[in-house]
Amino acid sequence: KWLNMGGGHLITNPSYDIDRLIRIIKDTHARYPRLEIYLEPGEAISAGTGVLVSEVIDIVHNGMQIAILDVSATAHMPDVLEMPYRPDVEGASEPGQKAYTYRLGAPTCLSGDVIGDYSFDQPLAVGDQVVLNDMSHYTMVKNTTFNGVQLPSIAILQEDGEIEMIRSFGYDDYKGRLA
Repeated sequence: KWLNMGGGHLITNPSYDIDRLIRIIKDTHARYPRLEIYLEPGEAISAGTGVLVSEVIDIVHNGMQIAILDVSATAHMPDVLEMPYRPDVEGASEPGQKAYTYRLGAPTCLSGDVIGDYSFDQPLAVGDQVVLNDMSHYTMVKNTTFNGVQLPSIAILQEDGEIEMIRSFGYDDYKGRLA
């Protein structure tokens, strides 16, 4: 009755062969005229967009420096664990490339709730912001309140530098998900 061709098509990438995709869809439809063909919008419509702004809430040492952030791979960026996807962190590099290497972790009880290892020019401290780029693809549509971790607020950075708050989430949102 239907065929889902997925959402992994990076149709906004200049090197993507859109004409080939169109031929494949048309050929499939010609062979199976009663088949409904779906192509999910996927990452292509949001690639390179959205930031997830987090804050360092603790620094611990367990074989290496670990910066505990107020965000969670499990709750806010499941693609980090499922794909795997390595977010670009502003001002950070691969582990060991800069003077201070940290594992970025989450405040949940899940031992694998790890964003990844990154290095920075300066040591991180409690209260520092850590900005993860290119995060809009799953952060809003596939988030959870695992362990009561608060959902990130949704805001728009306007061209004039003003931040327009679209939605903030609180305890009632968490409670409502349990009903």
